[in-house]
Amino acid sequence: MTGARRPMSSAAAAAAAAAAQFPLLLFLLLPLLFLRPSSVSAQVSPGSTLSASNLNHSWPSPNQSFSLGFVAAPADPSAFVAAITYGGGGAAAAVWSTVSTVDSSGSLQFLSDGNLRLVNGSGSTVWQSNTAGKGVTSAALDDSGNLVLGNDTASVWSSFDHPTDTIVPSQNFTVGQTLRSGLYSFNISSIGNLSLWWNNSIQYWNQGVNSSTQANLTDPTLVLQSTGILSISSPSLTSNAIVVYSSDYAEGSDILRFLRLDSDGNLRIYSSAKNSGTTTSRWEALDQCEVYGFCGNLGICSYDNSSATCGCPSQNFDPIDPKDSRKGCKRKVNIEDCPGSATMLELDHALFLTYAPEVSSQVFFVGISACRLNCLVSGSCVASTSLSDGTGLCYLKTVDFVSGYENPSLPSTSYVKVCGPVVPNPSSLEGTGKNKGWRLHAWVVVVVILATVLGLILLEGGLWWSCFRNSTKFGGLSSQYTLLEYASGAPVQFTYKELQRATKGFKEKLGAGGFGAVYRGVLTNRTVVAVKQLEGIEQGEKQFRMEVATISSTHHLNLVRLIGFCSEGRHRLLVYEFMKNGSLDDFLFTSEQNSGKFLNWEQRFNIALGTARGITYLHEECRDCIVHCDIKPENILLNENHNAKVSDFGLAKLINAKDHRYRTLTSVRGTRGYLAPEWLANLPITSKSDVYSYGMVLLEIVSGRRNFYVSMETNNKKFSMWAYEEFEKSNAENIIDKRLFGADQDLNMEQVMRAIQISFWCIQEHPSHRPTMGKIVQMLEGIMEIERPPPPKAAVDGSHGGSSINVSSNISALSTLAASAPPPSSSSHQTSGETINALSTWAPSAPPL
Repeated sequence: MTGARRPMSSAAAAAAAAAAQFPLLLFLLLPLLFLRPSSVSAQVSPGSTLSASNLNHSWPSPNQSFSLGFVAAPADPSAFVAAITYGGGGAAAAVWSTVSTVDSSGSLQFLSDGNLRLVNGSGSTVWQSNTAGKGVTSAALDDSGNLVLGNDTASVWSSFDHPTDTIVPSQNFTVGQTLRSGLYSFNISSIGNLSLWWNNSIQYWNQGVNSSTQANLTDPTLVLQSTGILSISSPSLTSNAIVVYSSDYAEGSDILRFLRLDSDGNLRIYSSAKNSGTTTSRWEALDQCEVYGFCGNLGICSYDNSSATCGCPSQNFDPIDPKDSRKGCKRKVNIEDCPGSATMLELDHALFLTYAPEVSSQVFFVGISACRLNCLVSGSCVASTSLSDGTGLCYLKTVDFVSGYENPSLPSTSYVKVCGPVVPNPSSLEGTGKNKGWRLHAWVVVVVILATVLGLILLEGGLWWSCFRNSTKFGGLSSQYTLLEYASGAPVQFTYKELQRATKGFKEKLGAGGFGAVYRGVLTNRTVVAVKQLEGIEQGEKQFRMEVATISSTHHLNLVRLIGFCSEGRHRLLVYEFMKNGSLDDFLFTSEQNSGKFLNWEQRFNIALGTARGITYLHEECRDCIVHCDIKPENILLNENHNAKVSDFGLAKLINAKDHRYRTLTSVRGTRGYLAPEWLANLPITSKSDVYSYGMVLLEIVSGRRNFYVSMETNNKKFSMWAYEEFEKSNAENIIDKRLFGADQDLNMEQVMRAIQISFWCIQEHPSHRPTMGKIVQMLEGIMEIERPPPPKAAVDGSHGGSSINVSSNISALSTLAASAPPPSSSSHQTSGETINALSTWAPSAPPL
């Protein structure tokens, strides 16, 4: 019958019943499907425990980036500390810890009363959060690395509010909070000063907002952005004041950057890639030997290659702990126990650190002998430092703790009081016994070597004389400019008279730039060279020679080779290989196509690519990154085949020995129109500053016009800004040099458009948005795809959009490290006045390339 239901079988009925109950069963099982073991749970319930015996058990954050668990203590692998780590496990970077350690039987317990405590194997509590009875019902580690104890409505305690030695992004470091590591501490004052302290008494680093800034900071907060920018925020500031950039800021992904006060007393920004188990230092507050007390009392810090090492002043001292040189030194005989009279041990190129709170030091304006004698006759003086920088300052140390620093570049001599006789360290000992034998052996080796060298010289001289004594071509060859010396690649040292003769009294001038004039010269072996007379040299003889050696050791097909130098008194000259076709600007900005100075597109593209390869070598392939600081057509030279070679690299460091990150506008040696915005805003100068300058040059190579060219054609706008507007309108042909459209020209428009887009990427206002030179080479070669560039913001020379403030380095004028500071006066001698320049308000996002 229609509509009647047939009776179901028993099997079908059972199936139907099961189907009807499935939604209910799914609802009951759903929580179990998402229930995870405690090692991956974001929430921690009261009663949970972590054990030091199980390092694999932890309480992670929801995205597994951070975890709370036990790791081995850095100073004692047999002890353990509860820590929050990034990247997983004990190999990851620890960003917070309980500091207190336990043995392998210890545990971290989240009690039912809401208290989190660290218990040793004996059952004693060594650390706790003190949150018992405050309504804490749960604990959670969030994705920013913050451990929070609280309830559904409020946070009662968090690790961000109780930092140990590290700050991570999203963590606010405020007034009243302190980072500690051993005897060292770091804090921020109510006026925004960042300070490093030794033993809560000696302030050896102080950086903050300069008093010239029209802003009285209220409630300043230190923040580390995830891109690696350390900045200060305050309600009285319209935008954050950037304190420093990490060297890798805005680069990479899945990288945690954190600020840490290390056990050596230095403040550093680190980068740690997720799951890598390694950390890399990207910035540090000061040179390690400038850290007060780094080598302990009476210890002397010096550099062994690039590492800071500790030692004792002489054999009149013994290390306090032979296994740990940082524990300092002690006199073998105390001054009061001297059997005879005390004397002064002399330490060349050394000083004893003196910072502002150390008021017990005495400052005098006396000569070096008087500085030594004043300390010797004073019963309270233990050491003294005399500056040899022309100030005549003498510092007497009358404190129980003396921290020493030794470096060949320091213009100072220090003395420390000892019981005579003075026994220098082994390197300068007069040998006796066994040492005499060693010294005799050394002398034999030296004599043999000298005899061999002398014999070779005589042999070579005899051959030269017999072969060329009648040759006028070789008769006047300088003894210093030998074939062997040139072939070795070492810089040849010329006398000033030799270069005067070579240039005919500096008669034929090739050009002039920010570093000095250049003259054509011919050496006595007929080699044509370019001789540059340097101006504004601030370095001493030894430093100048070291920098010259560095420049001469930098070899690349697209870099101008340095042949030699001259350093006689005030005369400082560099001798380069001669480039027959001069500089690029003579070709780009000539008006006549048939003048012999015209470059077709193929030549221009090869010049752009060669220049990029040369700069890439300086930035990425040298042992130390060299930032050119003055990339422009005048510094791109062309040989007889129109191959490009970059000149004047390394000269920025020769002219101004100070770090380019800390300079005033008066020290800028770059050229108008090519300076990156960070130059004009007094921000850190990095390789990305060269990228900006290269972008401007690349645009000029395409257009044949100066990037700062302004006319009716460009609507009275700066050419680079007008060019981007034309690019946006798909009018790229208006940007290109009209001479390249001639009938006889073969213009590769794909290459041209590639170059135009690259130039706009290079001149982005934010350094993080610019590609590296290595990527630019790949883009020019067509290996890497190029995204459409965003508009570069206008940057007018001498100004910079947005607000900016200054930061000062308030290192005490009493510090002998600030030897160039003016003498202290009765009215003020607490700050050196050295100003770290204006801070930008930029907040760069991740780079697009």
